[in-house]
Amino acid sequence: MDRTSTLLAHCGTTKVDREFLLKLDTPPATETHQPIAHASLVDAIEESLAFRHIRLERSEFAISKDGMKMFGLLEVNQEYDGVRFAIGLRNSNDKSMRLGMVAGYRVFVCDNMALSGDFNPLLAKHTKNLDLIESVSMGIDRIQRGWQPMREEIDRKRQIRLTDDEARLLIYKAFAVSGLPVSMFGTVANEYETTENNTLWDLEQCFTDSFKRLKPVNHFQATSKLGKFIGKVGRTIDIPHYVIPVEPLDNDLN
Repeated sequence: MDRTSTLLAHCGTTKVDREFLLKLDTPPATETHQPIAHASLVDAIEESLAFRHIRLERSEFAISKDGMKMFGLLEVNQEYDGVRFAIGLRNSNDKSMRLGMVAGYRVFVCDNMALSGDFNPLLAKHTKNLDLIESVSMGIDRIQRGWQPMREEIDRKRQIRLTDDEARLLIYKAFAVSGLPVSMFGTVANEYETTENNTLWDLEQCFTDSFKRLKPVNHFQATSKLGKFIGKVGRTIDIPHYVIPVEPLDNDLN
């Protein structure tokens, strides 16, 4: 199983379990602001997933010192060829940020409340008119519709074979064009030299594995930039020229 989703918690935040979220106080609503209990948000997501016969396989949560901010990572039982899909979420009851969800197979959640994923199914203000159940349900619908394009993206990257020279040129361009931290150039290059398969997917994993050595905020920024760069490469390369024979897959997402 390729674990490509990450939750980072460092200074100023504490990792907690789901039961702890139930103990947190939620401030009262005002005429213009509707706080949302962190536990209620997670419950709404789980119930919406269950309605679609999807269950949570793993979850991580972290909160700010005052308990007003929460962010989490939810891995679900939907996977494709060894890659598990996930949902990232954030909630803030001190009016500092909007309720947000991201989804994909490259979900990154950082304790500065930054979210990064393959797409953003939900971003909402805590207004008095916010219907949590309806908003979450619409977000989960968008997530389900996004799975097929993600499957196709994974297949495409795994079918694009790169020569060593092409891969090394892409490593160079990733740093030169995307503004990735230059200090990681040698680490990524060395990681690539040890990989057995030379596809665009393998190259992307070399980057993501190397970036785990970065500090949390730098890790988030680098991962976000990399996703845009690799995505553009995958869309512009002529696959018939690079194609690798791929056996049909039996597993399917519902």
